[in-house]
Amino acid sequence: MSNPSNPSEPLSLDALKHALANMHDAEIIELPTITGEKLALIYLKTLIDLERLNEVIIEPLDCYPQETIHNCIAAAKISKLSTLAEAQQQIFQGSVVIHDCSSGLWWAVPLQSQVSRSIQPSETETILFGPLDSFTEQIDINITLIRRRLPIAALKSEAFTVGYLTQTTVVLMYIDGLTNPELVSVARSKLASINFDMFLDSSHVAAFMEDHNNSIFPQFLQTDRPDSCAYSLGLGKLVVLVNNTPFTLVAPVTLFHLFQSPEDYINRWLIASLLRCLRYIGFFISITLIPLYVALTTHHYQIIPLPILFVILESRSKMPFTPFWEAFLMVATLEIIKEASLRMPTKTSQTLGVIGGIVIGQAAVEAGFASKVLIVLIGISAVASFLVPNYLVTKSSLLLQLVFLVCSTLLGIPGIMLGMIAVLAHLNSLTSLNQPYLAPLAPFYWKDWVDLFIRGPLPTMKVRPEYLHPLNKWRTQKRRK
Repeated sequence: MSNPSNPSEPLSLDALKHALANMHDAEIIELPTITGEKLALIYLKTLIDLERLNEVIIEPLDCYPQETIHNCIAAAKISKLSTLAEAQQQIFQGSVVIHDCSSGLWWAVPLQSQVSRSIQPSETETILFGPLDSFTEQIDINITLIRRRLPIAALKSEAFTVGYLTQTTVVLMYIDGLTNPELVSVARSKLASINFDMFLDSSHVAAFMEDHNNSIFPQFLQTDRPDSCAYSLGLGKLVVLVNNTPFTLVAPVTLFHLFQSPEDYINRWLIASLLRCLRYIGFFISITLIPLYVALTTHHYQIIPLPILFVILESRSKMPFTPFWEAFLMVATLEIIKEASLRMPTKTSQTLGVIGGIVIGQAAVEAGFASKVLIVLIGISAVASFLVPNYLVTKSSLLLQLVFLVCSTLLGIPGIMLGMIAVLAHLNSLTSLNQPYLAPLAPFYWKDWVDLFIRGPLPTMKVRPEYLHPLNKWRTQKRRK
């Protein structure tokens, strides 16, 4: 990749013009002052707020050089420049560079154009009660949404720049005096060691920070809800915000954290506990129901009760495929319909869902490509998979289902059990920022079980998760007299 300018060369108007060559949106204008001196304004009109240019810079500079630049443009944050690299960076970040042709001094005035959508409710983590705001693509707005929920001086934010092409801003947030310094040190070193060209999404940053890139289980929680981030920070976790994406990263996480929803802490604790248990049951059904059907119909039909066996035999009497291929084709068809409905316009996707769920399913049964029993089980498995609030875990369950499907075909129920043992062993080997992925189950922290499979009453949750090793484990504060 050729570079038209050398950032190490001295800052001059000719060098800056050469660096901005062949850019149609680059503007270099000369502004005369009342004393006849000339000022050069250099900027990219697509990155600055043109409406504020005249108000903030051009009109106030009429008094220059009787007044200094700082006095003329008192409403803006002005920085002095000394190198070509600094000038280029400021221009591409939406600043107007000012050059005094007589004195040779350079300044940068930030006038970024705030191109962003309005704050809207989350579409990926919808809840009925609770805050309805979600993150946007502007990292400053996202930081504001978090700081409004945690208005404390202990909430620290460290900025990093990743990607030598995109120059993406990444902000690491944590609560000083609460979060374990080892977690901060690990995250800081991982961000500082990133060496890649482009970062367009938070998942790209997560790929360079994960401890195990080859695992199908996410080691970072991606969320666009500021309330979830604020709650995680209060527990002693870290939040990583990436510019130009509404999804932030929360770490460290455990497998059980991925089954929690913000609504768990809004509902009554008994109801929230029931819903959380339903998510675990739904995930287990989504990965084992179809493999169990294949195992029973292929290897263990003798343990099926006779009334159910007669129904299965009658349904499969004219099937041209084995149970494995029958189940595999229907699972693949369902995933094709789901992926197509996600990427089609909203109105069209609803029609596709009706066609896929009713017409194709009924036609497959009448044509003899699938049994009625399997169609019912496929529907139950598909609905159960949507109980998991994390989309990445839903996609992981698909691969687990296919693995268990192969195991059930080869060895039946013992094959499914062996597959589960292998998955548990894999989960036990995973870490998130060097913290165990199955905590507080392995290693065992019994105090953390109050917010594991159930969500205990909030007044009883007085201690932060022990597996995070926070500096301040108590969530209560001593009363002042």
